[in-house]
Amino acid sequence: MGYIDYSIEPQSDIAFLDMKSFYASVECVDRGLHPLYTSLCVMSRADNSAGLILASSPMFKKVFGKANVGRSYDLPFDINTRKFSYQNGWKQGLEVTPKYKSFIEHWAKRTLIVPPRMDRYIEKNLEIQHIFQDYAAPDDILPYSIDEGFIDLTSSLSYFISDKSMSRKDKLDNVSAMIQRDIYRKTGIISTVGMSNSNPLLAKLALDNEAKKTATMRANWSYEDVETKVWAIPRLTDFWGIGSKTEIHLQKLGIHSIKELANFNPDILKKEFGKVGVQLWFHANGVDESNVHEPYKPKSRGLGNSQVLPRDYRTQREIEIVLAETADQVANRLRSAHKKATVVSIHIGYSRTEMKKSINAQKKIDPANLPKIMVSHVLELFRKKYTSGTVRQIGVSYSGFVDESYTLLSLFDDVEQIEKENRLQTAIDVVREQFGFLAIQKGTVLTEGSRNIERSKLIGGHSAGGAGGLEGLK
Repeated sequence: MGYIDYSIEPQSDIAFLDMKSFYASVECVDRGLHPLYTSLCVMSRADNSAGLILASSPMFKKVFGKANVGRSYDLPFDINTRKFSYQNGWKQGLEVTPKYKSFIEHWAKRTLIVPPRMDRYIEKNLEIQHIFQDYAAPDDILPYSIDEGFIDLTSSLSYFISDKSMSRKDKLDNVSAMIQRDIYRKTGIISTVGMSNSNPLLAKLALDNEAKKTATMRANWSYEDVETKVWAIPRLTDFWGIGSKTEIHLQKLGIHSIKELANFNPDILKKEFGKVGVQLWFHANGVDESNVHEPYKPKSRGLGNSQVLPRDYRTQREIEIVLAETADQVANRLRSAHKKATVVSIHIGYSRTEMKKSINAQKKIDPANLPKIMVSHVLELFRKKYTSGTVRQIGVSYSGFVDESYTLLSLFDDVEQIEKENRLQTAIDVVREQFGFLAIQKGTVLTEGSRNIERSKLIGGHSAGGAGGLEGLK
């Protein structure tokens, strides 16, 4: 079996839990509705613009064939009238029959469209975390996202199930079922569990590739299943850590399956991908060096923030106001990390009415993190690339980090002025840290195009920067 001697690999009993259609399920439960049999979607509709679908119930997905993320105009019905949309149907190449039209309108009338409530989802997540703590110590729990989390049950399985004749695999299945039941009884949320008596990676693969398809919504993948289950994953992109670009690169090497990846020469993979290539090889063989207590901490490749604007921005002045605000927000996060950036990038997405290709541009800069300087670089890059057009999406990111102490000075630089600006920005940082990001703002925050105040009211990944503009950025 491959190159790995699994007898010397570390073993732990891991449950990886995923809350099924979490946002949508919370909304269903709060309304006394069953999350599996109710057609509901969570949709952001700022300023009555085309709605962004953030989450949807399993029934909504089944009926309308839509994933979590999409737009209201992608639906086969008008969200206001609940009538069948021939325009949307033709656009998607649907076969429009009287029977299909009647079916869509039947469900459209029964579909709930609700706004997001991030504070409520966080509250419900905390309830679930408390349930996790009934089964494991806090150090044995690793939240993976707002609706997913690992639990290391290695030290607690025998506490809950003392039967010495029962295998650890059966114990893990029984305890995982107990956690599922507790979550459902206490919150009404249905959960899926990927399990492994080996490592966190195999538990994650079990969840993504099998558990969601079983009657119990549980599945166990361990070392003995690598050949039959891991290597049988149908597509490279179905494997954790492999995206479309990596898939293309692997295919150029003649690797078209996880089995081929597992049996490929790791030296060549290292040459092509660096350390990541070796990691992919080990993962394809079911070996994972991470654990719940010391999870992987991926190297940061950049800091950024992006947003879909609440309406079409038609003037360059309005666009630049939001770009400047975003550049300022990300610069503050950069300073909080005590780093300077050497690369500035922007993304400008046009309104769908423009039929224009998005702008994606970047430039190298001298190491910097002062908001004033970063804003000037962002606007300079924007003005160089933008000519005209209505904009609906913007994004700003910084990368190529160096330590904050790193400074490049020329003979023409005014050192005294630089020090003065640094002292001023440090004072601003202190005030914002104590009183919030909005404590000090430019006058443009009161203009019509500004988004800082509105986005500060949002929570988590939907905010302009969450807690004071420094957290929750992409």
